[in-house]
Amino acid sequence: MPARRKEEKQVTPEPSASKGSASLWERLDRPAPAPRSTLTPHRIAAAAVAIADTEGLDAVTMRRLAADLGVAPMAAYRYVSGKDELLELMVDHIYGELALPGEAKDWREVLRGLALHTRAVLLGHPWVTRTAIFTLTPNQLAVPERALSALDGLDLDADTMMAVCRTVESYVQGAVGFEIGLTELLREQGWSSTKEARTGLAPRMTWLIGTGRYPTYERYLREAGRKDDLEWQFETGLDSVLDGIAARLGI
Repeated sequence: MPARRKEEKQVTPEPSASKGSASLWERLDRPAPAPRSTLTPHRIAAAAVAIADTEGLDAVTMRRLAADLGVAPMAAYRYVSGKDELLELMVDHIYGELALPGEAKDWREVLRGLALHTRAVLLGHPWVTRTAIFTLTPNQLAVPERALSALDGLDLDADTMMAVCRTVESYVQGAVGFEIGLTELLREQGWSSTKEARTGLAPRMTWLIGTGRYPTYERYLREAGRKDDLEWQFETGLDSVLDGIAARLGI
């Protein structure tokens, strides 16, 4: 009996055993082993994303994931070595939702479409903005690949092409970050709308404007008619960025 226990210990892998230095995506690209269960990378990612969407990213743990999947606590380690790789899988799953412009060839149409789709995906899964900036996953890398391919052939050098892509991406990340931050503020303060938020902030704003130091901002408060139209604000800013790129580079 002791000898049998020793044999079982030798053939049962630890969570990170046999993975070596290969990345998650290198391992998943290899031929799949014979299935031992219905657990797949797609199921793991979908379950983890569902937890993050409803309860926040901090609620995603390997133990909680196993419970939601109805598998043994160590089962997911067959595919991911831990939480870091799980987050990569989740980010890739989310970027898989992003609709890449298909036959469109005009660079502006492509970059604009990518920006709008990215905004929709990030607003649907706001936790992604905490994890995705420096990750590298297949579906995530497909976005700049599509953007760069739209700029290819316009007589731009490679550095300029990437600078254009990152400029648009930076605008998207900044604008969406503002929207997500606003949503979090509303939730934290118990406000149901941006109009209610303005009412809640009115005493502070009234004092600040009353100092006379911000006359142009005061004009905005008095005259602006699209304070709550975040989609219009996003698209107007995006078109301004694209106009600037077109004028600067003559494309």
